[in-house]
Amino acid sequence: MSNQTELRHFKYFLAVAEDLHFRKAAERLYISQPGLSRQIKQMEDELGVKLFRRHNRKVELTEAGKYLKKELTNNFKLLDDIVAHAKLLNEGAEGHLNLGYVGSAMQMVIPNLLLEFRKVHPNILFKLNEMDNNKQIQSLLNQEIDIGFVRMERIPRGLEMKPVFEDTFSLVLPKGLWFNEENFKDLSQLKNEPFILFDSSYSESYFEKVMQIFDHSGFSPLVSHNTVNASSIFRLVENNFGVSIVPTSLKLGYNLNIKFIELKNIPQRTTLKIVWNSKNTNPAMVNILKLIESE
Repeated sequence: MSNQTELRHFKYFLAVAEDLHFRKAAERLYISQPGLSRQIKQMEDELGVKLFRRHNRKVELTEAGKYLKKELTNNFKLLDDIVAHAKLLNEGAEGHLNLGYVGSAMQMVIPNLLLEFRKVHPNILFKLNEMDNNKQIQSLLNQEIDIGFVRMERIPRGLEMKPVFEDTFSLVLPKGLWFNEENFKDLSQLKNEPFILFDSSYSESYFEKVMQIFDHSGFSPLVSHNTVNASSIFRLVENNFGVSIVPTSLKLGYNLNIKFIELKNIPQRTTLKIVWNSKNTNPAMVNILKLIESE
């Protein structure tokens, strides 16, 4: 790279690449539009790369421009994280961890993990974000979170995964329903009841595992509602819209007019897994992964 190309040129480039409009980018950068155009042209000349196609009022990124935008965005994010971590160290904190998780992970796994971690690293700052499986995967790829807790079987290249907790499934029923643990024999007793299930967009592999439970029981469910939120499932069950099947750990932390029957005698289990980006350089992440590996 030429010594003439400076950090500001990359910031100018990213502004234009995001807006695809020189005037809007110039206003955002508080510089003149002709000045911004000159800086971008200088950058292209110095690098020997054409970054934009200019058509009257329309601006498009070239293939080289698209690549540079993606890589610079990732690297500026990394630089921001490095500076943020340095500030935390300066303030006496050991660093920070940004966690994503599906709701059931907060019932048992995450609280226990954080308690153990804080015994050794009491000055770590945590940010917790409840999000569905797919959102976590995208956030991990973009390095917007450090660690995710998901229910998935397959993940994209560049991510690592480790099982942390195997869970049974449980039926969720309105408290007033005739069906209970005493008269429960098998799931086929509920074949005429409407079921409220996690949508396949929550996790295709999780959805397929639940469908295997119905296959094992010899019937296809009457699905009345799909959602990606456990509290929505429980509210619908409570109000007699149907019954459901969820990971057993989800029964903790809710005080609703519903009851649970654990499906202990079926072979299907659901596994909560921790996922991280192998390119993530957050020092605090290395320490929490060591703790998980030791358990």
